[in-house]
Formats: sequence, structure tokens, C-alpha cells
Amino acid sequence: MAHLVSKAASLAPAGAKLAMGRTLSTKAADNIKYFKVYRWDPEQKQKPYVSTYPVDLSECGPMVLDALLKIKNEQDPTLTFRRSCREGICGSCAMNIDGRNTLACLCYIDRNSSSIKVNPLPHMYVVKDLVPDMTNFYDQYKSIEPWLKTKTPKKDDKEHLQSVEDRKKLDGMYECIMCACCSTACPSYWWNGDKYLGPAVLMQAYRWIEDSRDEYTRERLEQLDDAFKLYRCHTIMNCSQTCPKHLNPGKAIAHIKKRMMALH
Repeated sequence: MAHLVSKAASLAPAGAKLAMGRTLSTKAADNIKYFKVYRWDPEQKQKPYVSTYPVDLSECGPMVLDALLKIKNEQDPTLTFRRSCREGICGSCAMNIDGRNTLACLCYIDRNSSSIKVNPLPHMYVVKDLVPDMTNFYDQYKSIEPWLKTKTPKKDDKEHLQSVEDRKKLDGMYECIMCACCSTACPSYWWNGDKYLGPAVLMQAYRWIEDSRDEYTRERLEQLDDAFKLYRCHTIMNCSQTCPKHLNPGKAIAHIKKRMMALH
């Protein structure tokens, strides 16, 4: 059974012995933050539960990912989560922290509260602990064919050029790291995730629709002309609010709908 820090530890007064057998002074106890982390191991044949881990912030980096790494290295090696770049570039450490989807490597530890709740991305199948199953999400991304498609044969081996103005139209879309924070914050995606493509994938679809070098614009729009793929978006705008890269998927989806109207 995965190690479970007792709830008593989360109530430990100054001077009490914690997980590593150390006695904390009053001053050290003031720096303790309790991380309440979602746990589930499919091999253990038990229901999901929450483990509470005390972390001394004076010996920890400023980000939630720093705390999770410290917990894994010093308290519970069975704790499972994804991480890679630690710079908000790869999108691996996307999770729900205190009720908000974000990247653990970009999320500062809130020092004004005694505890932090850490859960996997909502409404996704869980592989283990904080690791969501991204299979459906990436299958949907693959379905929009996110690569440059042309009809005119190239006469040379030079790259496809575009003007500075056309290049600027891609700003705010190409920066997406496909972390799925926006899609898993969308109620429409929660209920129709098998049919509705979701904010992240739709923004990437528009990234290629808007690309002046791509010659399959009409085909891409026709591929999205579906009651569920595109029109399950009800402009709730959770996607734009939660994006850790400060992008605006809702705006991209609105542009797709405008282009779709022009198509008809």
C-alpha cells in the first residue's frame, strides 16, 4: 500500500515529531505547509484517497513542483506525477492546484494559507496519482492534422516564406504547449470530451487555418463543420481564464466560427 502520511501529522503542533523523525522548533513550524495530494494506484485495488505531507518551506523552492519533488525525494517515493522542463515549456506538470488548472512549475506556493490541495486535471481518466490519461486529447490533436499542407509542388528546397504581417497573425497561438489546462477547465469538454475537440485543439486548428502558407484552409474548415467538434463551445471562457501561458483559446474559437459563416 502506498505510504499515507497520517492526518495527525497535518495537525502536529510546534515541537512535534513529523514524518522524518525530526523535532520542529516553533520557528520551523511556522514555515510548514501541508500539501494534500490526490492519490490512487490501480494496482492497490483501493479507492482514491488524499495524503497530507508537511513541507518546510525554508528548505524548499518557491514553486509547487519544487514541493512535490521534495516530497517524492524525502517522504514518499511512490508519489507519481509528470514533469520535465521545469520552465513552463513542456506542459508535463499540468494539474489542478487549489481548484485551478495550471502548471506546477509556474505556480508559486501560497504562503498565506496553511495547506495546498493538489489534484490531477479534472474529468480525465487517471493513470496513477497526478498522472492523467492524455490519449484522447492527443488523438483529437492528431485529427486536425497539425502540420503545413500545400497543394502547389515546390520547385526548390527553400523554406515556405511569409510576410511579417502574416507571421504576426500566428502570435498567441503557436505558443500553446498543449498542456490541456484549458480543455479540462471547459464544462463542454467535460460532458462531450469524446466528440467536442476542446479549446486547446481548436486553437491549434485555427493556427493552421490562419497560416498564409497553408493551402488546405477550406478543407480544414469543412473538417470542423460539425455540431460537436466546434459548436459545443458555449463561450464560457474558462479556457482563457485558466491558461498558464496567458493565451486566449476562446478568441481563436470565435474566429473559426466567423470563418465558418463566411464559408457558407
